Amino acid sequence: MTSDDSQQNAANEAVGLQLKRARERQGLSVAQIADAQHLRNGVVQAIENGDYAQIDSELFLKGYVRAYAKQVGLDADAIIADLNVELEPARIQKARELEANPLIDIERRRRRKRRIAKLFLLFAAMVAVGALVVMFVMPKFTAGQADAELPAETGVMSQPDDALPEDSISLPDEPDSKSDDNNEIQSDLGYLDEAPAAELVAGDVEPEQVVVQPEVSDQVPVVAQTIEPALAQPPVTESSGPVSGVLEIAFTGDCWVQVSDATGHRLASSLQRAGDTLQVSGKPPLKVVIGAVSTVDTIRFQGESVDIRDFPVVNNRSEFTLTI
Repeated sequence: MTSDDSQQNAANEAVGLQLKRARERQGLSVAQIADAQHLRNGVVQAIENGDYAQIDSELFLKGYVRAYAKQVGLDADAIIADLNVELEPARIQKARELEANPLIDIERRRRRKRRIAKLFLLFAAMVAVGALVVMFVMPKFTAGQADAELPAETGVMSQPDDALPEDSISLPDEPDSKSDDNNEIQSDLGYLDEAPAAELVAGDVEPEQVVVQPEVSDQVPVVAQTIEPALAQPPVTESSGPVSGVLEIAFTGDCWVQVSDATGHRLASSLQRAGDTLQVSGKPPLKVVIGAVSTVDTIRFQGESVDIRDFPVVNNRSEFTLTI
């Protein structure tokens, strides 16, 4: 028998049997192998008998077999390759059992649902971010563009008053030559009466600014006169000084009070005690703020009694305005 035939026969043998024969050739016992590998004797015997189910996992099995092969002088890589071939049917059987296990199917469905839920949450987050951008960012961006374009548009349409063309300035019409001739004829005939003055007053021209233009004539003298308005009203004069409102408030306890006149000037802003009487006068209407309505005894304005119950009261505080 040649060496090739012996190698072929060895390859066809189980890995455990190959290790056992190599151990016996070395004259080693199971206990010696177990001590060298720091294993139990039962683990070494399980490997030699091909009872791989006694090993916790395939990873540990390959580690034990590799160390065993090196100890008995065998090629560790070749032994591991044979072990993979030997373990392949067990792997397929285990995969089938997992596929047939209903718990595995349930777990697979749970994983699928988790993936779908994660995708849905990611999509919802993207939609929410897009909505926020549309609601808050886009209006500001659009408004910024509108503000940037507005000066250019308004600059074309509007011009300052100083830049108005001369043609747009309205000037008084020049007197018509025919009307000048008629005025000359009427002046010569002596019936230029106060009718033109009434017409001037009825217009938009102010009375004191109306000046009769001199007629260009060698025979008619130039006359300038001020026309009094026909409907002028006499000026209104104040017979007496500005009207002043007199306010008098009597207190039965501590109360903060503030009184201001129509111009916003504060006539009083102080804390009144029990028995005090505040008397102020100023331009009406008078704005009154009372901090403790319950401490007010009487209020008199222009000599007449004022009922504070006629005004709104909130938290014993009232604000009201008195006018003549």
